[in-house]
Amino acid sequence: MKKLSNFILIILISVLFAGVYGIIHDQVTYTISPEYFTLLKFPQFGIEQLHWPVRLKVGMIGFLATWWVGLFLGFGYAFVSLLFNPENILKVTLQSLFINIGVTFILGISGYIWSVFLLTQENISWYIPPGTQDIRNFINVGSIHNFGYIGGIAGLIAGIAYLIRKQKPYR
Repeated sequence: MKKLSNFILIILISVLFAGVYGIIHDQVTYTISPEYFTLLKFPQFGIEQLHWPVRLKVGMIGFLATWWVGLFLGFGYAFVSLLFNPENILKVTLQSLFINIGVTFILGISGYIWSVFLLTQENISWYIPPGTQDIRNFINVGSIHNFGYIGGIAGLIAGIAYLIRKQKPYR
């Protein structure tokens, strides 16, 4: 029973962590390129007509765009947790999730650096909405977002490696 409750709790915590990360992440990237949201993400999520404060809409997009990543990561961690002692697996899994967030954050910054030095409107095939004024920062935010998803997967690998190193198999 403890393994099942841990399994479910790991998934729920992962979804929550990912959603909160997405909220914070999008608040920061909105500051870099408001147009990325107002011209691309708001229409993409069908919320351009909502009469909410813009930062609330940005936060909603942040959650909606990342909770499912947390679900994916949570299942990964939850299945691995079944191999270990259920009495202390939650603590180590939480540490693994923080490692995952750290790797994701670092790769997001890497995406920004990659974009600044290597990406231009001419060498990308992304959709840039008509009327975009600050194309440079639009591309920067797109790159940050793309690298963030890669960071989620790389973080999962790092987190599971940490989890395995810190645990002894359950017998």
